[in-house]
Amino acid sequence: MKSIMLKKISIITLIGLLSFSCQKVKEIEDKDIQKEEVVLKDYGPEPMVLDIEAYTLANENFRTVLWTTDNLQLTLMSIPVGGEIGLELHNTTEQFLRIEEGKGKVMMGDAEDNLDFVKEVTDDDVVLVPKGKWHNIKNIGDKPLKIYSLYSPKEHPHGTIHKEATDEVHNH
Repeated sequence: MKSIMLKKISIITLIGLLSFSCQKVKEIEDKDIQKEEVVLKDYGPEPMVLDIEAYTLANENFRTVLWTTDNLQLTLMSIPVGGEIGLELHNTTEQFLRIEEGKGKVMMGDAEDNLDFVKEVTDDDVVLVPKGKWHNIKNIGDKPLKIYSLYSPKEHPHGTIHKEATDEVHNH
């Protein structure tokens, strides 16, 4: 019985030491990894790999186009507290939006005065907007709403930066 207890204690101790050792290795690896510098500009159509969370959270502009081709576009958005994207309609473009940080209210519908699809969204939620749907997202949280969006096909001219929501017309 004593021998079984010692084996259990030894196994538990070994597991603890391995866990501690793995954690230390991870900490050392994390320190050695250099984070890429976030430069907000349109990189398209060049191939690229990036930390989308770092870029999205670093963006302070209402909209920054990060990558553009004829058929796909990646944009970053920062919606201030109490602000909104603005009611818009894309007749030929479909849109994927991911909430990286914050809290918002999504409204969509077949007419600008009939937004019958209403949902709250928060970190890690995705909003899919079919072409021909009126839509808007309002920031209902207490910090900027950080979003990245994919348009297919592209929606904005290559290199577009809108510092404020008023820099753009919303009906396309």
